[in-house]
Order: sequence, then C-alpha cells, then structure tokens
Amino acid sequence: MKHAKELIFALAIGLAVWVVIGQPAGTSAVQAQTFGVMLITLAIWGTGLVPGYVGSTFLFAALILGGLATPQEVFASFSSTAVWLVVAGFVIGAAITHSGLGARIGALAQPHLSRNYAALIAGLMLLGMALGFVMPSSLGRAAVLVPVGMALADALGLSRGTKGRTGVAIIIALGTNMPSFAILPSNIPNIILSGVAEQSLGLHFSYSDYLLLHYPVLGLVKSAVIVGLVLVLFPARLRDTAAQTPQSSGSGRRQGALMAILLVTLGLWATDQLHGINAAWIGLGTSLVLMVPQLGFVPPPVFKSSVDFSMLLFVAGALTLGTVVSASGLGTIIAREAFAVLPMETGHDFMNFISLSLLGTGTSVFTTMPGVPAVLTPLAPELATKTGFSLNAVLMTQVIGFSTVVFPYQVGPLIVAMGLAGESTRPLLKVTLALFVITLLVLLPLDFVWWKLLGAI
Repeated sequence: MKHAKELIFALAIGLAVWVVIGQPAGTSAVQAQTFGVMLITLAIWGTGLVPGYVGSTFLFAALILGGLATPQEVFASFSSTAVWLVVAGFVIGAAITHSGLGARIGALAQPHLSRNYAALIAGLMLLGMALGFVMPSSLGRAAVLVPVGMALADALGLSRGTKGRTGVAIIIALGTNMPSFAILPSNIPNIILSGVAEQSLGLHFSYSDYLLLHYPVLGLVKSAVIVGLVLVLFPARLRDTAAQTPQSSGSGRRQGALMAILLVTLGLWATDQLHGINAAWIGLGTSLVLMVPQLGFVPPPVFKSSVDFSMLLFVAGALTLGTVVSASGLGTIIAREAFAVLPMETGHDFMNFISLSLLGTGTSVFTTMPGVPAVLTPLAPELATKTGFSLNAVLMTQVIGFSTVVFPYQVGPLIVAMGLAGESTRPLLKVTLALFVITLLVLLPLDFVWWKLLGAI
C-alpha cells in the first residue's frame, strides 16, 4: 500500500512538472503553475504519505512564494465560517468529554443496549446519530462512544479478536460519521462545502433545508443499511450476564447545564431560517460560554489539549484551494475539458443526478472526502449549465458523492475511531465496499425520487 501511494505521488509530481513546463493550450503561465501546485497538494492529501496539514502548508507557501496569489487571497480562508465551525466542534466535544456527559449518556443507554447483539449494534448507531445533532465533530463523537462501546463489548463477552467486537468498533466508527454527512455543521466535508460555496459563489445553506434534503436517505435509510451489513458480516452472540455499567464522573448539575446549552444551540441551528444567524456564529457563541473558566465546562488545560491546530490548517488549506481554483480561472478550463466526456445533458435528470453524485465519489478516491468540495465547488456553475440543474442542486449532489465511501482511508475519522477501538481497518473495508454497491443500486435511485418529490431537481 505504501509503495502504491509513493507511486501515485511520484506520478502526480511528474504530471505537475509536465503541466508547468508544457503549459497546456488555453492556460496562462500562472494558471499552469497553479494547476501544478494543486496536483501536488491533492497528491499529498490523497496519499497520506505525510499529514494533511503539511499539504496545506505547502499550498500556502507555494502560492505566496511563487507569486500565484496574494497573502490576502491565500489566508482569507481563516475568516471563513468553516474554520470557526471546526473550532466550535472541538470546544463542544471537549466539554462533553470533560464534564462526563458522554459517559452518563452511555450509562443511561446500557440497559437497552445489552439485551442482545442486534440491540447493541442498532443502539450504538442511534447514539451516534443522536450525537451528530449536538456534537459537530466526528472525532469528538468517536472519542465519546468508543470507550463506552468497547467497555460494553468486553462486559458482554465480545473479547478481542471476535467478530462481535469488530462489529461494535465498526458501527461506532460509521455511526459517529456517516449519518452526520446529512447534518450541515456536523462533518468537515459539509463545513468545507459550505465555506467554499460562501467564499466562491456567495451562497449560504440553510440548516433545515439541508437536513430535509439529505437526512431521510443519507441519514435514516443508509444507517439502517449499515446496521444490517454489520449484523450480516460480523454476527455474534452476547454473553448471558449483566454488563458492567460505565461509570460517569463529574458534576450532575454541570452536566445538566451543558445539556441545556447544547439543546439551545441545536434549537438555534435548526431555526436559522427564522433568525438568519449563521451556524458558525451560533457555535462561536456556544464556545464562548463553554470556555469561560469559572463555569468549568472547558478549563484552559482542556482547551489547549482539545483544539487540533493541524485540522484547522487542513480545513483552511482546502478552502484556499477552492478559492484559488475559482479565482485563477482554472475551474472553467477544467470543467470544459473534463465534463465534455461525462454523460450529462439538459433534460436527462436521472443520468445527470447519478453522474454528479459519482463525480464526487470518484474525486474523493484521490482527494479524500474533505478535498471534494474544495475541487468541485468552483466548477458548480459550469456543471449547472451542462445539466440544467440549479446551482444549489449541483452543490448538494456533492454531499451524496463525498458521503459514499469506497475505501476507509478516504475518511480520516473512520481510521481514528478504529484505532481508538484497537481494531484493524481491514474488516471495515468489507462494509464500505458492500455499502458502496448498495448505494449505487438502491440508495442513489431512492435519493433521486426523494429530490424529485421535494422539487429540488
């Protein structure tokens, strides 16, 4: 695998050099150089030979030192709502973990989860789905549920090396990540899509409209399919003994106060059409309350250890890439060359819908999921013209694309969650490949019907 990644990276560098030197017809010298920088950046992100923040730093340095963009253009991403949604996610996740609220949730759910293996798997999926609404961080949700889920697995006789324990790890990894693709502020690709659309196209997404469009199929139906796949591929029986209840530490009064704050935050997110406040600024306000030391939700040492600056650099880099692709005119050039071969034509709605969705899936194989909106969003106007879809509809097909996982490496939180559980990612590949086939044959057509009913296309 490492040798394959090295080969891909070498090919990307070779292609980048050829583009810069050869300067393809129709491109200026600056566009060719920018395209070369983009290829190398995507290769760094896609292969994972070095951390993603290294790719972002390379992008920043190459653009500025090469005179391809101004510092104002390169670093405008740090003022984006996307970056502040990520910060809010770190802070809220830290508050839930530090206060013991996550462990208390597990303790309350334990009697229901330990009835049988199917109840355990379905219950953990429901917990992951529920946390997606109040905790806008896939890594945070995994950090809360993995310890609880694996402790339950041990107590219920699912020892290390058994299919049942692997099934528990997989359902937590997928449950804390996959349904949240359908919740606007709950996943990094969603946030990047929102940020790039705002910066490049001046569009703002509504929390409630986004939820209605995506959650019925990508949230509810897809989650049910995942539960079924885990039960079929990793069958197990629970030991017929009472499980040890996970112990919650921390003040019950503080946990209650935190839950009230989270419910208010969720209410404000869900009613953004009424008050018009962006989800990022709502999250920022919540973070401000949680960070006040005297309240004790996120003390200074906890804050310092919870905010992942490397992730902020990665998100900012993805936003910068999208902005530069759009501003340099590369988006139009790439669209004209690449989309000419895609089966898209005005009036053929179903084929257009499938093509746009799979375009996002195919792109994510090379860029990983967070890179999809950075690459495709600036090309949305060209795609809208080619398909006859509205600009918003074209952008929303990206969600279907980057939520359709083929290989686990495409989604970093999946790898992290399996690592926290002490399990290999190889068994997870069985589920993602099976889920991809079911998505292609069943979920994509079902989603098309749902969009038609809503009048989205």
